[in-house]
Amino acid sequence: MSLTEDRDLKPLRIPFANSYARLPENFYARVAPTPVTTPRLVKLNLQLADLLGLDAEALASPEGVAVLAGSRVADGSEPLAMAYAGHQFGYFVRQLGDGRTNLLGEVMGRDGIRYDIQLKGSGRTPFSRNGDGRAAIGPVLREYIVSEAMATLGVPTTRSLAAVTTGQAVFRETVLPGAVLTRVAASHLRVGTFQYFFAQGDVAALGRLADYAIERHYSEEAAAPDATTATRRYRAFLDGVVTRQAKLVAQWMLLGFIHGVMNTDNTSISGETIDYGPCAFMEAYHPRTVFSSIDHQGRYSYSNQPNAMHWNLARLAETILPLLVEEEGGDEAGLASAYESLEQFGKHYETALNTGMRQKLGLTTEQEGDTSLIEDLLNRMMEQHADYTLTFRRLCDAAADPQGNAGVRALFTNPAAFDEWEPRWRQRMAQEPLSPEERAAQMRRTNPIYIPRNHLVEAALEAATEKQDFQPFEDLLQVLAHPYDERPGLERYATPARPEEYVSKTFCGT
Repeated sequence: MSLTEDRDLKPLRIPFANSYARLPENFYARVAPTPVTTPRLVKLNLQLADLLGLDAEALASPEGVAVLAGSRVADGSEPLAMAYAGHQFGYFVRQLGDGRTNLLGEVMGRDGIRYDIQLKGSGRTPFSRNGDGRAAIGPVLREYIVSEAMATLGVPTTRSLAAVTTGQAVFRETVLPGAVLTRVAASHLRVGTFQYFFAQGDVAALGRLADYAIERHYSEEAAAPDATTATRRYRAFLDGVVTRQAKLVAQWMLLGFIHGVMNTDNTSISGETIDYGPCAFMEAYHPRTVFSSIDHQGRYSYSNQPNAMHWNLARLAETILPLLVEEEGGDEAGLASAYESLEQFGKHYETALNTGMRQKLGLTTEQEGDTSLIEDLLNRMMEQHADYTLTFRRLCDAAADPQGNAGVRALFTNPAAFDEWEPRWRQRMAQEPLSPEERAAQMRRTNPIYIPRNHLVEAALEAATEKQDFQPFEDLLQVLAHPYDERPGLERYATPARPEEYVSKTFCGT
């Protein structure tokens, strides 16, 4: 489809109900996406379109593809680029903002939740600095694959509605095919959004932003019936973000997911996983695992993710401290309130992590010694280079029948390491009433068999980039749509990479 043909297209109607565009003009820059030459639809998420109440047939039509590529603006859309700041690997940047994305607007989903619809890779904005505002096909498909996998795994996340190619090249280390991702989120508010106004000393804007975030994400918490919290809406807001992010990071850890670039501008206020760049799933278990090519010091390694998130939340608390001081009636009281809220992170994280780990091992009650049992297994997995995902999945078979031990033992360099641990596990399981079959079934609902293994993701991206072959991408999506259901014929999707296939570095794509 050429731009000449595009002139005759009928406007696409999307039931936008925009609220962010009603905020003051200093919250964003009004800018439309930059048109492209020959957009082509690669993938449309039919299930997500239905959730959003959108007409999938219309989205897949020429006029719909034009909107998804940024060549047309749908009726009711108010395109804008959001302003925000952020700490990037610990260094503060006063102004970042949407340098290659456009928030087209918001829609009310069938579930009653308000969702942002955003284009990523849609051209330059006032926040682009020296960037071209574009995205290559590889990073677009990576975000599509991993974000949708996280959704099927049950992790709060942004979603991918569509991927289109633009017919134009982008220039990185090499010349690459350009693409645009349509991303859906409960919102794109970030810790960095608050930092933007805090850096300017604009307390009025901070209050307006906090009130907006509360109304959109934390209205129930801020309106708690308890008399002590009903008048402390900003404390309730901070508590809510702390709680959601603690539980979110615990879910990452339970799945072996490594975000890779946990900057404050990549930390969402809604509690969703956002901005999939150099992300990856760990194979052989090691707590210091790092994949991101730009994380030279391991700041965002697997085991440091809880600490990194707590640090990011402390930055959020700093920004709303003026609001807490006013709410609490003084500097000391406001500061104490912030500290009290941040101190809850560890409790929420440890509770979520330990509960999840017990579930992964088939345990339904909490008993003394559980933490030691879990840590002992993880230490042995680390020493024996056992695959994180497969070890827990094969434990499901072992829970159903001791003959399943063979599948777990095969994952350990020295199977005796598992043999020494296994009797303690069985002794612990014997203290609970579940039958072996019930326990195994429950464990299989907790421990996935299929994850986006790095070598499979890279193979799909390479086929799309080098050959314009999107079948490996489609095949991988189909497998990941049901990550807990083991199916015959899909063994290669559950198999760790061979040494020559292993992917040790992942990249942002910016």
